[in-house]
Amino acid sequence: MGSPSNTDTSSTFHLLAREGAARRGRLHTLHGVVETPVFMPVGTQGSVKALTSQQVADTGAQIILGNTYHLSLRPGAQIIRQLGGLHNFIAWRRPILTDSGGFQVFSLAKLRRVDDAGITFQSHIDGSKIRLSPRECFEIQRDLGSDIAMVLDECPPWPCSETECAAAVRRTLRWAQEFIELARDTGFLASGHLVFGISQGSAYEGLRRECAQALTAMDFPGYAIGGVSVGEPEPEMLAQVATAISCLPLHKPRYVMGVGTPPQLLKMIALGVDMFDCVMPTRLARHGTAFTPDGTINLRNERFKLDERPLVEGADNYCCRHFSRAYLRHLFIAGEMTGATLLAIHNTHFFQHLMALARSHIEAGSFTTWASEWIARYEANNKKTTPPS
Repeated sequence: MGSPSNTDTSSTFHLLAREGAARRGRLHTLHGVVETPVFMPVGTQGSVKALTSQQVADTGAQIILGNTYHLSLRPGAQIIRQLGGLHNFIAWRRPILTDSGGFQVFSLAKLRRVDDAGITFQSHIDGSKIRLSPRECFEIQRDLGSDIAMVLDECPPWPCSETECAAAVRRTLRWAQEFIELARDTGFLASGHLVFGISQGSAYEGLRRECAQALTAMDFPGYAIGGVSVGEPEPEMLAQVATAISCLPLHKPRYVMGVGTPPQLLKMIALGVDMFDCVMPTRLARHGTAFTPDGTINLRNERFKLDERPLVEGADNYCCRHFSRAYLRHLFIAGEMTGATLLAIHNTHFFQHLMALARSHIEAGSFTTWASEWIARYEANNKKTTPPS
């Protein structure tokens, strides 16, 4: 069995076992305990697409993600606060992490302007101006009642110049300092909420180290690695993650934002990552793509027309317990919404089950061998159908 590494019971995060750099941990939040490594389904606008909150919980999901930028536009953070906070609003009683809106610097590049004090967005809904400073970002997440709030950061594009990246790192650190001071001064941290800093630096090793070290000095409850999976090759992404991790404290949770494929998750767990999120399971589900241990399959394919098998034999989710590949294919060919729901249930459960397997193998001291064999099987059968991140 892997060796325990942390006995500090005053901490919100405990390391229960390690195998090499891979970690089995437990994160305590206001709305419950999160067993790590963990994958967080993305509920950007208060909804994991195509699923109810109960359906998400039934997949084994422990924690979900919401987005500060989108929820502040509609219905509005103050409205959510008046209605009892985000947990009550969406009937989700488990932990919620809220992204800060910093990723929208990258994804909505044509609709925003960045300065040293914050970000000005032109709403993608009606064109109105929205301002996100560290204070406004903090206040929105406080109104939402986030268990884990993310600092405002600037996510640079890939590729970018070192000068451009250095400016983004400088702003990220300035905003992080302002954000954590607000969280301390207002009692947000003292009341049990958590705040994670976000390490940036693109592909520049020196900037990655500088940012991670400066954030560590600010003593956040946890740390995220941002600005990856934005178009760079996988080896470069893994190198960025490894560089940042080498500068982050051992006994704090580490979260890589916006990734990834199942093999990427296992490769990053092997580097020492604890938390992940990605839209991939539900996004691909809406297009008829299912995850299996043998890679992804496109259910629109003619070969599934008479296939009586479930997506994955023995998988303990509602979709695989009740429906055949042939039926699922029929739903997508017929344009039935139920197809997206059933496949989202399966894909979300697939990611949750993968994390549960990773946790058990780290505890048993067999993670390295198991993950290597799992990745080899998946990639050997998936060379032509690897989904985008």
